[in-house]
Amino acid sequence: MSNESATAPHAVVTGSSGGIGRAIASHLLEAGWRVSGVDLAAPTLSSHAGFTHTAVDLCDADAIARVAAALQDADALVHAAGVLRVGELGSLDHAGGELMWRLHVDAATRLADALVPAMAARGRGRVVFVGSRVAQGLPGRGQYAATKAALIALARSWAAEVAARGVTVNVVSPGATQTSMLQDPARAGSAPRMPPIGRLIQPGEIAALVGFLLSPQAAAITGQDVAICGGSSLHR
Repeated sequence: MSNESATAPHAVVTGSSGGIGRAIASHLLEAGWRVSGVDLAAPTLSSHAGFTHTAVDLCDADAIARVAAALQDADALVHAAGVLRVGELGSLDHAGGELMWRLHVDAATRLADALVPAMAARGRGRVVFVGSRVAQGLPGRGQYAATKAALIALARSWAAEVAARGVTVNVVSPGATQTSMLQDPARAGSAPRMPPIGRLIQPGEIAALVGFLLSPQAAAITGQDVAICGGSSLHR
């Protein structure tokens, strides 16, 4: 590793192999960060000198602990890994609900518990969870919404714990986003709602917002759920 790479800020990004997570990792790399991608899928950014990848099942608590032990120098944690399972009352996918809880909430909890104390001890750090506007509730997505709403509760609670020690914790909640998740068979019969701007949110737009929240200029923003939804949260 070069001296320049060694002094670059270090971000741990889950879900870095695709979709929103990949866009975030790519944006940070272009901004001069070192990025440790953490997910089960094969890496897609390996050609970048500042990127390293660790294959880990984020639903496996022991695997998370092992990986986190080697990432104690992280300046930022971005939890972007996610899945979507849909279903209405009477036909809920309980296995899918458990999967979403473990991946969205339990993984975030374990990673933050392992990495944030070291950030706080150094007096600086950033945490961003990728949530969803669906956290406010949407028919057929109750289980998914519950996991994303839980991220907001965690972020606000932890932001209050570490605000005085230079660490911020926020949630970025996108509306319908142009990713491969839209073609996931698991969401059959649950088409995304087009935002009022007339198009889907682009992963790069979310990445730019996350990049700002990780920057020194965002030091006064903490405990917030920031929507990037193309106007979907407006009353219509």
